[in-house]
Amino acid sequence: MDLQNKKTVVIGMGKSGLAACELLKKLGAKVCVFDENKEMSDSNKERFGQVPIFLGDLPEEELAELDCAVISPGIPLSKPIARKVRAGNIPIIGEVELAYLMEQGTVIGITGTNGKTTTTALTGDIMKAYKESVYVVGNIGNPYTKEVEKTSKESVTVAEISSFQLETVDTFCPAVSAILNITPDHLDRHGTMENYIETKFLITKNQTENQLCVLNYEDEVLRGRAGALPCRVAFFSSKRPVENGLYQNENHDIVDAATGEVLMNMSESHILGDRNCENIMAAILMTRELGVPMDIILSAVKAFQAVEHRIEYVCTKNGVEYYNDSKGTNPDAAITGIQSMSRKTVLIGGGYDKGAEYDSWIQAFEGKVKKLILLGETREKIAATARKLGFEEIEMTDSLEEAVKRAAQIAVPGDAVLLSPACASWDMFKSFEQRGALFKEYANNLS
Repeated sequence: MDLQNKKTVVIGMGKSGLAACELLKKLGAKVCVFDENKEMSDSNKERFGQVPIFLGDLPEEELAELDCAVISPGIPLSKPIARKVRAGNIPIIGEVELAYLMEQGTVIGITGTNGKTTTTALTGDIMKAYKESVYVVGNIGNPYTKEVEKTSKESVTVAEISSFQLETVDTFCPAVSAILNITPDHLDRHGTMENYIETKFLITKNQTENQLCVLNYEDEVLRGRAGALPCRVAFFSSKRPVENGLYQNENHDIVDAATGEVLMNMSESHILGDRNCENIMAAILMTRELGVPMDIILSAVKAFQAVEHRIEYVCTKNGVEYYNDSKGTNPDAAITGIQSMSRKTVLIGGGYDKGAEYDSWIQAFEGKVKKLILLGETREKIAATARKLGFEEIEMTDSLEEAVKRAAQIAVPGDAVLLSPACASWDMFKSFEQRGALFKEYANNLS
């Protein structure tokens, strides 16, 4: 797609919208920006320089002149502006697709409901240990459009791709992809579980039989659809041997299915648990496919530390350990948080309602959670589920600061306090990062 002198609107004035705007200007496009928020601050407007900005509504005369629209991932295609653009037969692409049009190197694409950020960061570390030019982008917090100009034939881009970003891909084609798992999430956006599943599989739609997709054998949806993919498949499993790929045995060794060779034991890693074992195996399979020697891969894996906001140790106060798992934004991710705790735990949960059910999360408490402190939009829904399942140790709070203070009063030496909300942050915070940062601040400030 040649965007030189093409009238293009960027829909959304967030981080990815700004990065898309900057790239479009460099490509010679005639750019304008739209946001439905009529009360945009002057400081936010100033970030976009002299680019025309339209707030609340896009005038018909502007719409009539458009050649293309670039929509930010946080904006559903069901929004009136997106429907309006589509009705005018104007192509809509996302920030990932826009960046990919300029990509010069090799791309690794990683998606899944949970584990994306850890796997992306780990894969990036492995590739950086092997190659000079490696860019880690996407949903991990670094817009793809911000880095793509730096790519070359020798570079590797490791991209974390969310379902929101996959909705608007067209030509995007990673040399190696991974779908880590698919569990219910973002049903408020996608409408049905089937829609959500189909969106995740879009990461493979342009791959060929010479390219690889890495799949979790323990996920029934992924296992069941593997044969219908257009590319080769390699599996990983944390529960049983597989014929093709990697698996974890009963001793927590990671084993190469083809040779029977033990590559490493999970005790050698700084990130523990079956979910992190799956993340490690996915990263090994992807980087091995791109020719990285196994000794370099394993050295990087063993040196890797947990990413911020994902079961992140914060501090110890009065013999109580505090952990920040703000990135546990759905029940399945939050189950991993609980399973990672080796102590009796005071759990802080609740937040924005994405239409999830919380039964499996509550059932995972298994005597480990001594008190559930709830806040946010979902607190009554979660409390009702917990009581239905026989868990009565529940307290309600009105703020995260209050929740941390109350957790500190309840916990005794030897306990843990875990923020693992099982919900998005948007009801009370700008992002899960802000929620996690505040949790760390409140925990560190405890006397």
